[in-house]
Amino acid sequence: MLTRARQREDVAARAAVAAAPAQRGVLTTGAWLRTPSAAPGVFRVRPLPREATASYGQRLADTYQLTLPQLLDGANMTLIGHGTLPTAALHLSLAACHRIAALARIPLPHLTHALPRLAPNDAAHHTAAAAHWKRLEADQQPVRACTLCTRHRSHGTTDTAWAHQPPHRLVCPRHQQAAPDPRLASTVHTRGVPEFAAAHHAHQRLLRHPRAAIAWITAHAITTRWYDHQQHLTHRWHTRLTQLRATNPHLTTASSASPALLARDLITYPETVTLARALATLPSRPRDRTDDALTLIAHRLNLDRLAPSANDPLRVCLTHTRH
Repeated sequence: MLTRARQREDVAARAAVAAAPAQRGVLTTGAWLRTPSAAPGVFRVRPLPREATASYGQRLADTYQLTLPQLLDGANMTLIGHGTLPTAALHLSLAACHRIAALARIPLPHLTHALPRLAPNDAAHHTAAAAHWKRLEADQQPVRACTLCTRHRSHGTTDTAWAHQPPHRLVCPRHQQAAPDPRLASTVHTRGVPEFAAAHHAHQRLLRHPRAAIAWITAHAITTRWYDHQQHLTHRWHTRLTQLRATNPHLTTASSASPALLARDLITYPETVTLARALATLPSRPRDRTDDALTLIAHRLNLDRLAPSANDPLRVCLTHTRH
């Protein structure tokens, strides 16, 4: 393993190769008066959309064939604490953000836009370049990004990255991969279930509707309840789970959780999108028209009929929130 001094020399030497011609190209009158910024790195490493900060730092380190602690130490950044993805996040001071941006050859505003958790953590108002690990709650943890998208943006050095994906990015339609749960260390291949790609495209259209956000939250809560209590769409979802397990053996061995739980959001995704689109477009009607709404939703879900009980979340939604 490289010593700390050797690590700093290695990163600095590589940075100097790119820094020298860059400085000659931007010298202007009075440039000597400005405080020198961090030297740019040799490689330009593009972030993935909504990538976790620690994931991006690790990919940057992989490009230089270093560990993340080695990269930070070599760039004179202090690493505080210990952590691993996806259960912990890496928080950077403002000075550390600038050093990472320079090393990655990405303007800091662009990097901040791509990495949603990069916002500098300078509560102590210090100017040191520091990074520290902080444990994340389960609902805040990132999930695995598409392996082929990651490799494309990593100069072929790695296919591992973690991102805070919003629901409409659950599936990568180009490479047919998905990561529905942070406990999965590998993505789920969806090529054998074509309705996922169709649902992804429908979800993009849904986003243009003004009621899309609340409709999605409501629909997701309803389909999750149906799934957990084996209601309405159980046979369809069991079939889909069987298809996913056949092409993704790691679903059974990846975690102490069951495949049914790890893949739940993915399995229900097509119906959640369909239900959300239906709820977003239903007009406000009196309670006595609830059965009409149920008939329409059953048709959208490709069901012969939908007769939920009085305490079913869909009936409650239609009865108490649409009048």
